[in-house]
Amino acid sequence: MLKKYLFYLIRWQLSTPILAVVLILLSDIPTIWATIIANLIGGLIFFWVDRFIFRSLSKEPLWEIHDDVVCYSCGKQGRGYRIAEWLGYNRRQDSTPQFRCEECRDAKAREVKDKIWKSRI
Repeated sequence: MLKKYLFYLIRWQLSTPILAVVLILLSDIPTIWATIIANLIGGLIFFWVDRFIFRSLSKEPLWEIHDDVVCYSCGKQGRGYRIAEWLGYNRRQDSTPQFRCEECRDAKAREVKDKIWKSRI
């Protein structure tokens, strides 16, 4: 969290000269309008920077666990697991979730991890 906060403080300081330049360029119009325009330009730029700083990509998967389900892979009945979210992989709103038994969940986790890392390259 401290790292994110430090990045945010640096980002905040970087916005000052950019907004100052815009205000100087718009010095011919009323101050309130120049300020509004400068803030809109700053928002267009720094939305993406803030999104990068504050995105949360966990190194560990978020598992959804249910009892008494049928394993999607092997058909075994019992406790079922599925990866709901992990490193940009998000199946929280999946209308047909696929739960797997303890044995099959590890294979699926490796498969998802491989897909995630290949898509990031």
